[in-house]
Amino acid sequence: MPVNPSLLAVAFDLDGLMFNTEELYQEVGAELLRRRGKEFVPELLHQMMGRPQAIALQMMIDWHSLSDTVEVLSAETKEVFVELLDHRLALMPGLAELLDALEFAEIPKAVVTSSGPKFTCDVLGRFNLESRFSFIVTCEDVQIGKPDPEIYLQAAARFGVAPQRMMALEDSANGCRAAVAAGSFAVAVPAEHSITHQFPGAALVAETLRDPRIYIALGIRTFSS
Repeated sequence: MPVNPSLLAVAFDLDGLMFNTEELYQEVGAELLRRRGKEFVPELLHQMMGRPQAIALQMMIDWHSLSDTVEVLSAETKEVFVELLDHRLALMPGLAELLDALEFAEIPKAVVTSSGPKFTCDVLGRFNLESRFSFIVTCEDVQIGKPDPEIYLQAAARFGVAPQRMMALEDSANGCRAAVAAGSFAVAVPAEHSITHQFPGAALVAETLRDPRIYIALGIRTFSS
């Protein structure tokens, strides 16, 4: 049984929280716009972050009045992104240790992401992580994406716990808004790509996944201890 009776499950965002994919997405977005003589300005990046891909790409189209369709940009994104994944994909600091500690404490965990199932399984599979999660919820499992709370409410239901007894780990403002709106114990873990974001309502703003306050909130120790 979990050590802390108040938090019974943990939901992990994927992009920018578990993997450095937000950093890679920035490079892809910058390249797409460079080819069109446009700039990937920080204001646009912040609006897109944490959104489902189709919505994010439509924001890019609207921001720069591009003539491209979402489908065209999506195909081009995949082409540019594959090479980056093969050479640059990495775990975010503290992820491996936190997964070990949760398993040692027998606290179930899930992936809750705005990405699609194929991409999610691809990146998890590169590090043999998929089997370590109880389930995965992606953009295809919900009607409305983040920052709407639907995806986290569904995760809590699948865990069989009240939302307030589920920790939700997020790196972006949009993702954190979804977690807060769902009533979960929302923990923001901003990285370089989201360090300027605001996280109103978050129970905790952590420095990295190694932040001891995450472990304290869960009532667990590091696996090594």
